Amino acid sequence: MNGFGGALLGWLFGLAFVAFMLLILGLRIAQEYERAVVFRLGRFLRAKGPGLYWNMPWLEWQKVVDIRTVTVAVEQQETITRDSVTVKVNAVLWYRVVDPAKAIIAVADYRSAVQQVALTSLRNITGQHLLDEVLKERDSINLTLRNIVDGVTEPWGIMIEMVEMKDVEIPESMQRAMAREAEAMREKRARLIKAEAEQEAAEKLSLGAKQIAENPMALELRRMQMITEVGAEHNTTTIILMPSDFVTLAKGLSQQLAPNGG
Repeated sequence: MNGFGGALLGWLFGLAFVAFMLLILGLRIAQEYERAVVFRLGRFLRAKGPGLYWNMPWLEWQKVVDIRTVTVAVEQQETITRDSVTVKVNAVLWYRVVDPAKAIIAVADYRSAVQQVALTSLRNITGQHLLDEVLKERDSINLTLRNIVDGVTEPWGIMIEMVEMKDVEIPESMQRAMAREAEAMREKRARLIKAEAEQEAAEKLSLGAKQIAENPMALELRRMQMITEVGAEHNTTTIILMPSDFVTLAKGLSQQLAPNGG
């Protein structure tokens, strides 16, 4: 009886030791920013974490997924705009995993897949816009690009948070052409402003002439004002403007006296 009890105690101790080892071997810890996608005998079980959890040793295995926002630099792409200008464009992409199970099961390598989608989408959307639109309407292009990439990656459990076009490199010859165009536009604006100023001045002069014609004394008052202004400048020579009536009268008298003098 004592032998049987000792054997039983040994078996119980062995079972307890095995259970303890299974418990220790199956313990796992996931960080707050991690999720573990667990498979049992090859079939998806569930996503576990964060914190402490237990997997069945040898029957369950896991794939840890980082659910933090990831920044990806989309390498420079050479493409042609809709107006046949060759440009080099690169961008920056921000995304995060919102469904760890889909990110592991639906696509083999979600990181590479997201980058490739961003590359092709950037090239395609650049080819759908004119050069001026690519340079001036980046916000709307970024939004469209984000929606396109997000629509492709949504079945993979990935959400695109933001896409920003970083640099747009255009050929040197096109840069010179754009500089000439900008200079021509500035010259055009300068000429338009000058023409508008001359038109306004002509309108003011026409209005002044009309007022003087209606009131001839206004012209004489203006002459007197000019004489005052000339005298205030301490000039050595002063020009006195005679009233037009005096000039007209003197001219008439000279014409009347000329035959008599002859």
